[in-house]
Amino acid sequence: MFIYLFDMKKTIKTLKALSDPTRLRIILLLMKEELCVCELLFVLNMEQSRISHHLRILRDADLVEDVRDGKWIIYRIPEAMKRKLGPLLDQFLGDETRQSTEVSRDIKNLEICLKKEIRESKGVTKDR
Repeated sequence: MFIYLFDMKKTIKTLKALSDPTRLRIILLLMKEELCVCELLFVLNMEQSRISHHLRILRDADLVEDVRDGKWIIYRIPEAMKRKLGPLLDQFLGDETRQSTEVSRDIKNLEICLKKEIRESKGVTKDR
């Protein structure tokens, strides 16, 4: 019985984390690319504190992890979680959400962000 409740709590925590539109947008972006906060700021056009808050919730739900890359903290979805999330997102979001104005704008901004190399243009050199 205890194991069942533990798994149920984890499932509910995961679903709650995915229920927020901003967190869902972050997940969709991270499914495509590992990103730092400055890149998420650029793509989502939001304040740093707001993005950090949502990343903390996603991290607490084990949906996102952060890794250090030189001076950068990079956020990504662990491979095992990607394999679980992919079918779930496809099933529940469908083409309508992926083709929404907001998600389309995010993808366009992501392409611009990567092309402009926003991370490197922030004036901090990476240790390599």
